[in-house]
Amino acid sequence: MRSFESRKAQRGAVVVLVAIAMGTLILMAGLALDMGHAFLNKTRLQNTVDAAALAAAKRLDETGGNTSEAIQEARDAFTRNAASAGNRELSLAYGGGAGNLNVVVEFSATLPPFQSGAPNGPYVRVRATGFVMPAWLVRVGGIFQKTVAATAVAGPRTLNAGSNVCNLTPMMVCGNRGGPGMWGYEQNSAVVLKNGAPGGNNPVGPGNFQLIRIGGPGGSVLRENMAGSYNACLSGGTTILTEPGGDTGPVSQGLNTRFGQYRGPVDMTTYPPDVIVRDQSPAVHAEPRNPRDLSQGYDVYQNNTRITPANIESLLYDYAEYQRDLMNPANYDYQPLTEGGTGAYGRRLVAVPVGDCSGTVNGYGSVPLLGFACFFLLQPLPNGGGNESFVFGQFVGNCTVNGTPGPDPTAGFGPHIIQLYDDPTSNDS
Repeated sequence: MRSFESRKAQRGAVVVLVAIAMGTLILMAGLALDMGHAFLNKTRLQNTVDAAALAAAKRLDETGGNTSEAIQEARDAFTRNAASAGNRELSLAYGGGAGNLNVVVEFSATLPPFQSGAPNGPYVRVRATGFVMPAWLVRVGGIFQKTVAATAVAGPRTLNAGSNVCNLTPMMVCGNRGGPGMWGYEQNSAVVLKNGAPGGNNPVGPGNFQLIRIGGPGGSVLRENMAGSYNACLSGGTTILTEPGGDTGPVSQGLNTRFGQYRGPVDMTTYPPDVIVRDQSPAVHAEPRNPRDLSQGYDVYQNNTRITPANIESLLYDYAEYQRDLMNPANYDYQPLTEGGTGAYGRRLVAVPVGDCSGTVNGYGSVPLLGFACFFLLQPLPNGGGNESFVFGQFVGNCTVNGTPGPDPTAGFGPHIIQLYDDPTSNDS
């Protein structure tokens, strides 16, 4: 009798143990399945937030710090990516901003640290919180939902000598390695980017008009590069190859696309105009600092007044006014492509190499590369060419290009890329 009762008790204990083991197995399987589900959606959310931050930082850069447009671009980019294949749960959670998932866009003037509240960036942080997903098998353990979040920071990174820099305009300016400011250039100064004086000496050397060779010789390559070819790159080099001759036809045909003027084998579809093409009235012109020695360079004049950083804003349509106009689409000459128009932001901003011209070059040759600088194009080239084919730019702090930083990236003035940064204040980046 006792043996029977003992066996019955053992069977009861086994049932309990099996039930506990099954519950544990289900909980472990549930943890693996639900944690994998959460990790997959966390990755999808992070990718979407990364795309939103990059899009917002790019729009902020294009519009000269318009945070309203950057916020809208971040939300649009988030919506587009959330709606892509495989993101059904994310799309439902966001619901175009009407769901439980909350997206916040913030701006900072510094990095690090990211200090939210800057009026126009340039750094952007996008935070997504409240992405709630139902639990499956872990309900056995009393866990009924999972919540994930993500954050991303994006903004500019300056490219210097040794970097791979693309979208360069095939012109160069001469700089002083130890000069004041940026190789001797003062912010907002008016500069000759390409001279048109025939014969004699010039800052680069006899036969050179400040043109450089990128991607090969010939007028067709020069025209495409002047128009804004994405293949116009210097890859980690330390020298600039000069391109002798004026090539006024290809130069004007390419560069003037940025002002909505099309002559020769260039078209608006490939090379759209800037959204604002207003230039100078009357036009500016160049006068040599020393008519007997053109190697001393040129100053920029409007009528009889020399343009300086102190008077450029009062006399010319300059970069500051251009940035103000970008804040109001009613001022645009061409509506942007992103809004169904034919214009593009920033086409009047060009990046050019800065060379050490202390040793002049006769014809083809190389000039030591000091770095890169950004200029706002002041006016198109006249159709006549010849002695009038000077290209004028206003020295500005930054412009956007494509490329990758070199081994020793630095912060400061010059062309930059838009990239993602770690957010050290968050575990969700």
